[in-house]
Amino acid sequence: MTENKSSALGKFTDKLYGGIKMSWLKVILFAVCTAVLTSVFLIVSVFKDTSFERMGVHLEAWILFAIIIMANCEKPLESALKTFVFFLISQPLIYLIQVPFTHMGWGIFGYYKYWGFITILTFPAAFIGWYIKKKNWLSLVIIAPILCLLAYYTVGAVKEIMGNFPHLIITAIFCIIQIILYVYAFTGNTVQRIVGAVIPTVVAVVIGIMILGSPVDVNANMPLPDNVILTDNATVEVEDKELANISISATGEDTTISIHATKYGESSFTIKDGDKEYNYSIKVYEENGTGQVEVNPK
Repeated sequence: MTENKSSALGKFTDKLYGGIKMSWLKVILFAVCTAVLTSVFLIVSVFKDTSFERMGVHLEAWILFAIIIMANCEKPLESALKTFVFFLISQPLIYLIQVPFTHMGWGIFGYYKYWGFITILTFPAAFIGWYIKKKNWLSLVIIAPILCLLAYYTVGAVKEIMGNFPHLIITAIFCIIQIILYVYAFTGNTVQRIVGAVIPTVVAVVIGIMILGSPVDVNANMPLPDNVILTDNATVEVEDKELANISISATGEDTTISIHATKYGESSFTIKDGDKEYNYSIKVYEENGTGQVEVNPK
C-alpha cells in the first residue's frame, strides 16, 4: 500500500516527478538549455576542475534530468522516446557549442563516442525506468542501480574532499540529495524507504573501505618553483615529516627535488645551502583520482 505524502517534501516530489506536463517542446527546450549550461561550464576557465565542469564528463546531473523526464511521461514508450531525443539533442549540441572555443576544433567530437553510446542506452533504460512511477518494490529494484551509482560518485567526491578540501563538495551534496529524493519519491511505504536507504549506504561503505582505506603514495620529481640552483651541500628540513619525505635529487643547473608523500595535506619545508635558506610550502592533494603535489615559495 502506498502511503500518502502530504508533507512539503511530498508535495515537492509529487510536482517534480509527475506534476509537469512534459510536452515535446519542453523536452527540446530542456535539452538546449542544459546543453548551453554544460558548455559554459566546460568553456569558462573559472569552472575548470570543479563540480560544475563534471556536468560535461560524468552522469550525476544527467541522471537527474533523465528521471525528471521519465517521471513526467504518461506511458513507457513516451518516456523512452522523449528521454532518447533529449540526449540526442543535448549531447551533440554541447560539443558543437565548444568548437569555436577549443584548439581541437571539430576534433572535439571524438569525445562524443561515450555519450553517443549513453544516448542509445537511454531508450531501453527510460522505457523500463518509467515504472519507478509505480512506487512499489519493482520501482525500488529499477532505481537501485541508480542509487548505487550515485553512492559510488559520492564516495569518489568525498575522497577528493579529504585530499583537497573543498574540491567536489558540491558533487557530494548533489549526489546525496538525489539519493534522498529518489528513495522518498519512488517508494510507497516506510519499509521500502528503509531498504532504499540501506542499499546505497551499504554500497558507499564497501566502496569507501576499498577506496578511502587505500594508502596514499604520491611521488614527484620536480625543479624548485623559483629555479634555485643548489650545491651538493644543500639539506632539506620538512616541518611535517609524516606528510612527505623530500630530498634533493639533482644539484647545479638541473636542480630538482624528489618528493614521496604518504598523506594528503599541507606543510612547509626549508632548504639550507651554506649561508642561504629557501622556504617553501607543499600541498599534497587528490585531483580526478590522481595524487598531486604543489610546491610554492613562501
